[in-house]
Amino acid sequence: MLYWLLYEQISPVFGPARLFGYVTFRTAFASLTALFLSLFLGPWLIRRLREFKFGQQIRAEVTAHQKKAGTPTMGGLLIIISIVVPTLLWTNLRNPYVWIALFGLVSFGTIGFFDDYAKVKKMQNLGFTARKKFFWQVVASCVIGVMLLILHARGGYDPAMNVPFFKTFKPSLLMTSFLGNPWTYPLAFGFFFLFLIIVLAGSSNAVNLTDGLDGLAIGLMIIAAGAMTMLTYMSGHRTFAEYLDLNRLPGASELTVFCGAMTGASLGFLWFNAHPAEVFMGDVGSLALGGALGTVAVLIKQQLLLIFIGGVYIIELMSVVLQVGSYKLRKKRIFKMAPLHHHFEIVGWTETKIITRFWILGLIMALCALTTLKLR
Repeated sequence: MLYWLLYEQISPVFGPARLFGYVTFRTAFASLTALFLSLFLGPWLIRRLREFKFGQQIRAEVTAHQKKAGTPTMGGLLIIISIVVPTLLWTNLRNPYVWIALFGLVSFGTIGFFDDYAKVKKMQNLGFTARKKFFWQVVASCVIGVMLLILHARGGYDPAMNVPFFKTFKPSLLMTSFLGNPWTYPLAFGFFFLFLIIVLAGSSNAVNLTDGLDGLAIGLMIIAAGAMTMLTYMSGHRTFAEYLDLNRLPGASELTVFCGAMTGASLGFLWFNAHPAEVFMGDVGSLALGGALGTVAVLIKQQLLLIFIGGVYIIELMSVVLQVGSYKLRKKRIFKMAPLHHHFEIVGWTETKIITRFWILGLIMALCALTTLKLR
């Protein structure tokens, strides 16, 4: 909106307005807009959530957190608003990548909203069943997949994926060039959608499971979104993309603004979510952020690098998978409690120590992910 007004309409007659054509300039403004919008709306939203009695229900087995019962939840609405508004203001809205990223954010956030609302309505920490939640995540992922295929048919998206540590090995997710025979195309499309579901549903659920301590998930999101901001910029920049042997995506540069807004909104939300938290993001926030992070990774073809960028999220997700698998197969638990942050709580680590150490680990893994761009 402001891009169209200030750059496309005003800059031809007022030279200094050309600044608004630069992605880096608009990314900085989007980040600041998201930050200040979050800080401005936060107190009002928290009061409204208290008035509506949208309080967090705590699992009975998590005894250390019973004092947090009743803390306003669904604060993820603040995050979504603080991302969507700056994105609409500062991006080129003709760019389809922006709309796909926004759809990833809002669609997964909508799933989380209804899940949170079900918990509030039932007055217990049980919303959607896991099967129902996963079903809607699959639906959202498939819609994104259809968008990508339409974009691919118009020449705006290449399904070739970047692989860490390899320069020339860039396999196509559609596999049509490998299979050749038209009769095998259903298999190629099936693999494309399956891989997309794994990335998007896995990313959203990983962030959701990590959201168990004050500021833990949102602090890690600041790191992950910051790293993704750098990746989108390099993927859309001709010189950087050629130097790093990345698949250059001219349209991806606008995703830099989106990721900048996500970083700013996360910083703003941390102001209220830091220990002791005034508000929790709820599933509406965690699923939205995870879905957006996964969508951006798919758009810039860094699905595998997302494993490192969101490394702590993946560790938390795997701790639950291992715990459930071990108990079903061996009737024994690997951890004292899953996700992993609860295990360390029971071991005796304080909440702030767990949060800080997980942030440090997340920063290390994100930096390692960025170094792989050259170590190939």
